[in-house]
Amino acid sequence: MRLSITKSSGPCTSNIATQQVTCSVTRYKRKNLNIKIHSPKTWENLFSDYNITRNPASAPVNLSKKWMDYQGIKNWEGLLDPLDDNLRHEIIRYGQFVEATYRSCDFDPSSSSYATCRYSKRKLLDQSGFRDTRYRVTKNLSATSGIHLPRWIHKGPRWMAVQSSWIGYIAVCNDKQEISRLGRRDVVIALRGTATCLEWLENLRATLTPLPNAKSSYNSPMVESGFLSLYTSSMGTRPSLQKLIREEISRILQTYSNEPLSFTITGHSLGAALATLAAYDIKETFKNSPLVTVISFAGPRVGNWSFRCHLDNQGTKVLRIVNSDDLITKVPGFVLVNNEEMTSDCDRYTGNYPSWIQRLVEDRQWAYADVGCELRLRSRDSPYLNGINMATCHDLKTYLHLVNGFVSSNCPFRVTARKIMNNKRLVNC
Repeated sequence: MRLSITKSSGPCTSNIATQQVTCSVTRYKRKNLNIKIHSPKTWENLFSDYNITRNPASAPVNLSKKWMDYQGIKNWEGLLDPLDDNLRHEIIRYGQFVEATYRSCDFDPSSSSYATCRYSKRKLLDQSGFRDTRYRVTKNLSATSGIHLPRWIHKGPRWMAVQSSWIGYIAVCNDKQEISRLGRRDVVIALRGTATCLEWLENLRATLTPLPNAKSSYNSPMVESGFLSLYTSSMGTRPSLQKLIREEISRILQTYSNEPLSFTITGHSLGAALATLAAYDIKETFKNSPLVTVISFAGPRVGNWSFRCHLDNQGTKVLRIVNSDDLITKVPGFVLVNNEEMTSDCDRYTGNYPSWIQRLVEDRQWAYADVGCELRLRSRDSPYLNGINMATCHDLKTYLHLVNGFVSSNCPFRVTARKIMNNKRLVNC
């Protein structure tokens, strides 16, 4: 497969007022991808046909011998700086599964089917524009808010009172050739970002709360209240997102018990936070589960230091893809960890803020910790995105564009990586 990006002649410019982008003519080739971008285009159109297609002239890269490396078994050591081309392809491939959740959800508040899936399971990937994934959707997923609304709201517009909404799906690789290429049968859980009014309200519940069944102690794992509510709440006959995922994972483990499996949970924004919770829950619920990997885009912080340590001890692998210009990735709460004074038992941390600020943050349950390994991007490094507004910085298409890396010798921008590891100081690559 081959990457081909075509651009118009002229210097690199970005015009916010007209939302047109131009860049110099070049043809940039990279293995495994085939993407064409023509300018000038409006911002919306720039990535509207963003897609990865197989080039019939070349065979897909076989990952069967190193698939665990690309799933993070060694914390992506040696693959992030510079960004390995095969890992780049895998990140964008999983990004497509998340993009399918946005294309499949009905976001029209005036529609009677608002916040539901527009397609059947059988046709979801095809009709959302991703016909060649070689995966089959086996389960639709919905998330329910635990916020109790006053009765008068239910008499208002429907979009204000949508308590439970479609948020993603589970898909299983069902193509023998693709299974052979990947080296295992891959299971994808894809989750979209915030859409409904109640989901926005849940996002604002930024205080930490203990995980269910966690032992109450100074170092108990805690996560953001709103995220946990969306993951564990149910309503009437509608099960929680947690129950839906557990049921389908249990079925998959029984069905494919004699095959090598991997669980890849991917999401954008709110979906990234829920993906992290789902990964934690799967490893806690299914003690003999296969490798569980999170590929998160534009994810906010999820839990405290103890939660991070529990993820590490489980063997859950998290690749957190972050845009430095995206404010969502810097919230909620505060990170008080002084990385030079981390303790090996994960019981304590020493803050690099004044003591009174530390006490205030801890008392208010605002002390968060970043998780996993971090791939850090910057909109300002792209000639297409420099000066684009903050909403654009958070867009999934922006992330996929940035992951794509270098554009040309005339308009270069590079991907940098930051690895966050237990008992090690942060490494800025």
